[in-house]
Amino acid sequence: MRIGIIAGEVSGDIIAAGLIQELKKNYSDIEFIGIAGPLMQSQGCQAIYPMEKLSVMGFVEVIARYRELASMQSALITYFLENPPDLFIGIDAPDFNLSIERQLKQVGIKTVHYVSPSVWAWRQYRIKKITQSVGLMLTLFPFEKRFYDNYSMPVKFVGHTLADSIDIDTDKYQARVQLQLDKKIMEHESLVALLPGSRSSEVSRLSKPFIETAIRCQMLNPDIVFIVPFVNQKTRDIFEKQLLMYQQPPRLIMLDNQSQTAMAASDAVLLASGTATLEALLLKKPMLVVYKMSPLSYWLVKKLSSVPYFSLPNLLAGEQLVEELTQDDVSSENLTPKVLDLLNVEQWRDKLAIFNDIHSMLRKNANQAAAQAVIDYLEN
Repeated sequence: MRIGIIAGEVSGDIIAAGLIQELKKNYSDIEFIGIAGPLMQSQGCQAIYPMEKLSVMGFVEVIARYRELASMQSALITYFLENPPDLFIGIDAPDFNLSIERQLKQVGIKTVHYVSPSVWAWRQYRIKKITQSVGLMLTLFPFEKRFYDNYSMPVKFVGHTLADSIDIDTDKYQARVQLQLDKKIMEHESLVALLPGSRSSEVSRLSKPFIETAIRCQMLNPDIVFIVPFVNQKTRDIFEKQLLMYQQPPRLIMLDNQSQTAMAASDAVLLASGTATLEALLLKKPMLVVYKMSPLSYWLVKKLSSVPYFSLPNLLAGEQLVEELTQDDVSSENLTPKVLDLLNVEQWRDKLAIFNDIHSMLRKNANQAAAQAVIDYLEN
C-alpha cells in the first residue's frame, strides 16, 4: 500500500501524523510519501519537499512565491502520475492540493482531502472544483459536513484531534508547575499568553502591537505577566528583533514550542486567528482574536467572504462569543483595554460553558475516525 500525502503547515503536520499512525495499525506494508513536516517524518513519511516550502499565507504572499510553488506543484503531479499511489491525501493547503487531487482523480487515483477548505465561508464558486477533485472530504467541524451534504458530496465529519488530546478540564496550576514559573506568578500574578502566529508574515505584522499592548497593560497593572511561545526560531527572531526597538520592554516569559502549555497556564490569551483559537477554546480561556494581512489580501477576503466571523470559536458557536479585531484596529490603543477586560472572570462564565459544550461535540477520536473513513473508501 502506497499513499501520497501533502501537508502545508504545523496544524496539518499534527493531523497527518495522527492519521498515518492509525493507518499503519491496519496496513503492515503501508508507505507514505509527499510533503511532510517533522511529525509526519517521525511516523516514517518520506519527504520529497519539507513542509516549510509550502507554509505561506495570503494572496499577495502566494503571488510573491508563485513560480516556486507552481514548479513544486508541477513536479509533484508528474511524480505521482509516473509513480501512482493507491491513494492521495491532501491535508489542508487547498489552493495547492486541490489541483494535484484533480489531476490524479482524472486518471483514476483515489483522492481524499482532510480539513475542508473554507468554501462555506468565502469563494463558494470553488465547490465545483472540489467535487471534481476530491473523492472523499474529511471535515473537522459539523457545520462543514452540512455544507457538503447540500452538494451530495461524499463527506465524513471526524472531529478534531485537539479536542481528543486536550482534557475537558485542564489544570492551570499544573501547567504553571510544568513551565517552572516562579512562586509569585504561580500564586498572585495574572498571566496572559501572547500568540502572534505560526507564520513569519503574521509575527512580522503583530509583534509591534502585541509588545506595545504588553507595555501599556503593565503600566496600568504591574501584576500582569505576559508569556510568549514560538513555533520556531525564525518567528522568535522576528519578535525579539522588534523588542530591541524599546528602551523599556515589557516583562515577558518567552518559550519555544510550548504554546498549548503556555495557554493552559494563562488566565487569558491574545492571539492571531487560526488553529490556536481552537486550542484556546478547548482550554476554556478568555481570548481576544486578531487578524492582520496585507491590504490587498484583506480587501479580497472581505470582498469574497460570506460569513460574519473569521475566528473558529465564533464560527462553531454560530454567534460572537469572542471579540475579533482586524487590520488597523489591531493597535495597542485598542487592544490594551480589551486585554484587561479578559481578566474579568465573571463576564466570561457563560461563554466558557459554551466552550465546554463545543469541546464535547468535537471529541470523536478523530485519528481513528479519519483512518476508518479512509479504509472504508479504499476498500469500497
